[in-house]
Amino acid sequence: MNENRDGVVVYWRPGCPFCMKLRLQLRLLRVRRTERNIWKDPDAAAFVRSVADGNETVPTVTVAGEAMVNPSIRRLLRAVRERAPQARS
Repeated sequence: MNENRDGVVVYWRPGCPFCMKLRLQLRLLRVRRTERNIWKDPDAAAFVRSVADGNETVPTVTVAGEAMVNPSIRRLLRAVRERAPQARS
């Protein structure tokens, strides 16, 4: 899979309240990201399963290629500052 190795990728699914909250927070904080719906993208779903012990746990986020399963906004922003500062507007 051709992942964004320099930026932020959010894996989500419709109806997930945790996904909705995280995506809104990132939008309000102006974090540039790619979003992938695991229900419409089989490769994205397979990736999530590969980093989440076989589960489709969302939100899963990669920052500069490093995966985080259901990260807090604080943890995610720290990772962005450290590994992908260009993702902040």
